[in-house]
Amino acid sequence: MDSYIRETPETLRNKCAACFRQFNKLEHLVEHMRTSYHSVHEPACGICRKHCRSFESLREHLIGPLPKQECRNIFSTRGCRFCLAIFDSPYALRIHQDRCQLSGLNGSGVLGRLSNLGIRDNLAMDYSGRSTRGGAGPQVVALACKMVGGGSDGSLDICARVCLIDEFENIIFHSYVKPPIPVTNYRYETTGIRPEYLRDAMPVRQVQKKIQDFLCNGEPMWKIRPRSGGKARILVGHGLDHDLDRLQLEYPSVMIRDTAKYPPLMKTSKLSNSLKYLTQAYLGYDIQSGIQDPYEDCVATMRLYMRMRSQNHRVEDYPLASDPQNRNNFASWRQTELERMTPEQMLEISRSDYYCWCLDSN
Repeated sequence: MDSYIRETPETLRNKCAACFRQFNKLEHLVEHMRTSYHSVHEPACGICRKHCRSFESLREHLIGPLPKQECRNIFSTRGCRFCLAIFDSPYALRIHQDRCQLSGLNGSGVLGRLSNLGIRDNLAMDYSGRSTRGGAGPQVVALACKMVGGGSDGSLDICARVCLIDEFENIIFHSYVKPPIPVTNYRYETTGIRPEYLRDAMPVRQVQKKIQDFLCNGEPMWKIRPRSGGKARILVGHGLDHDLDRLQLEYPSVMIRDTAKYPPLMKTSKLSNSLKYLTQAYLGYDIQSGIQDPYEDCVATMRLYMRMRSQNHRVEDYPLASDPQNRNNFASWRQTELERMTPEQMLEISRSDYYCWCLDSN
């Protein structure tokens, strides 16, 4: 059984180089490294370098309710409350936060943009977008839906509006969707949708085919592989399983980037955060007030994705614990060899158990 103990020269050897947990025996540290999947892709404190499983855990480490006092003191004057980075001076922090805190799309922003563009249901555009980091990686699009209610009590979600944007926040596709079953609750207070908007809308089957064909981009579904240099597009969203189910649309999970399921953006309890919370906490503005527009949700998820993708992590040839080359890093038959390693050496061979979005830009 592991426990926290007072540091001595002897026990320092049993201290995890990532999360700083201390163990009574070296074999317990080895078992911890075997199951923790520490890696360069974990959020880490810019002061003490402690690794955290999520940004929420890092936020707790820095600002409470029980923070590390030294880190809290420095963070209070030189730390960004959005990306949680530490800067050399308060002045450098102010310059950074002007860029890090993004403006919202409420008021005339999103509504004005949509009124100028109108509802777009044509996916035949020539999309040739490239990564904002200058690379020629997979094209990225964000999708969001708004649901009305069906069933006797109006609780059954039916997709009634869908939006698709590119990584530069340009609208690719935006359409009302004709429900396949009767609507019993239009949820007007949040959707703004009226019966007449759906009367002559595009049928869900047609919407599904248009979006699926666009995402696959001429590549057969069975052939789509991650990091394969194919033509299929990366799909970003929040709670995409539900949206895709309501659209009756299938897409390979390896090409999906869901802000509701991405470990660094989840709660310390490993539950999902709401998109509203993530936007406020990590982008610095509010969404989903009053009548909600799917374009606003698309922009928020795309900005969260781009922020996570732009992290500057050390490049590794085989970054995932599931990569065949890492299969034996912590194999039980290596136990004696592992116990001879220093904590730093064990961290060096440890790999992530989730796909970090920074890999999309490599």
